[in-house]
Amino acid sequence: MFFEYPKLLWLLVIPGLMVLHYIYLELSERHPHLRVSTSMPWMKGGRSVMSVVRHIPFLLRTAALALIVIAIARPRSSEQIEKVDTEGIDIILAMDVSTSMLARDLTPDRINASKDIAIEFIAQRPSDRMGIVVFAGESFTQCPLTTDRATLINLMKEVQTDLIEDGTAIGNGLATAVARMKDSDAKSRVVILLTDGVNNRGEISPQTAAEIAKTYGVRVYTIGVGTNDDTAPYPVMTPWGVEIQDVKVEIDEALLSQVAESTGGKYFRATDNTKLAEIYSEINKMEKVRTSVDSFPVYKELFGKFALLALLAIMLELVLNWFVIRRFV
Repeated sequence: MFFEYPKLLWLLVIPGLMVLHYIYLELSERHPHLRVSTSMPWMKGGRSVMSVVRHIPFLLRTAALALIVIAIARPRSSEQIEKVDTEGIDIILAMDVSTSMLARDLTPDRINASKDIAIEFIAQRPSDRMGIVVFAGESFTQCPLTTDRATLINLMKEVQTDLIEDGTAIGNGLATAVARMKDSDAKSRVVILLTDGVNNRGEISPQTAAEIAKTYGVRVYTIGVGTNDDTAPYPVMTPWGVEIQDVKVEIDEALLSQVAESTGGKYFRATDNTKLAEIYSEINKMEKVRTSVDSFPVYKELFGKFALLALLAIMLELVLNWFVIRRFV
C-alpha cells in the first residue's frame, strides 16, 4: 500500500494533539470529593463501568478524524499485470500419399509413421494455424488453415494412399500448399513437404513452385522419407495374397535440397521413425512462436475502506452519547 498524497499524513498530528489535550484536561480537572473513614467499599467494587465508557466517544471521534486524514491521503495498492500477446505461424503439412509410401522401412510403414509423428507435431503447436495438403499424381487440400486441433488431427488420421491417382507430383503439392497461404497475414508462413520419391507427374515443376513460395515469403522445409539402403520392403498383392518384396528407394535429394534452400528452409532425410521425430522436433525449435510481454501496474483504491471505518466510528460515538452516556448522567 502507498499514498498518492503522503504529505497530507502530517495532519495526523491533529488527532495526536487532541489526545494529549484530553489527557491534560483529565489530569488537571478538580473532581468533587467526600471525606469518609475508609475507602474499602469502593476499592472492592472497582471502577464503575461509566468511568470507562465516558472516554470511548472521544476515542471514537479521534479515531474517525485519523481515518479521514488517511482517506484523503488516498491510499492505494498496486500489482504488476503481464499481458502476453502470441503471434502464431501459418503451417501447411504437404504429404506424399503415393503408393510407395506403403514401404515398410519405417514402422509400421512410411505413411502411418509420417501421420503419427505429424499429429504429435500438431499437438505441440497450439498457437499456430495449420492445414494439410496431400499429393500423389495430383494434389488437393485435405484441411485448410485452422486452429481447430481436433478437426485437424482427425483429418490427418484419414490420410491414406488410395485417395487420388498414383504418382509423385511434388511441384503440384507445393504449389497447392503455397496457394493456401498466399492471402495469409501471418508474419511467418511455412510449408513442411514430405515425400519418398522423385517428381514424375504434375503440371507445375518443383522449381517453379519453389519460386512461387519465395515470392509469397513462404519458407519450405523438405523431408525425404526412406531408408539409406538401396531397397525397402514393400507389400505387393499377388494371386497368393500379399507378399513383401524389395523395391528400389528413389528420393531426389538434390531437388528437395534446392527447393528448401531457395526459400530459406532446410532439407532433412528421415531413415527411420526416430529420425523423423527428431526432424519434426528440430523444425519445431526453428519455427518459434513470437510472443510479446507487456507489463503494467493495476491500481486499487483503498480510501473507501478508511472512509467507511471513519463513518462507523462517528455513528458509534453518536449512539453512545445519545443512548448510553445520557441515560446514566
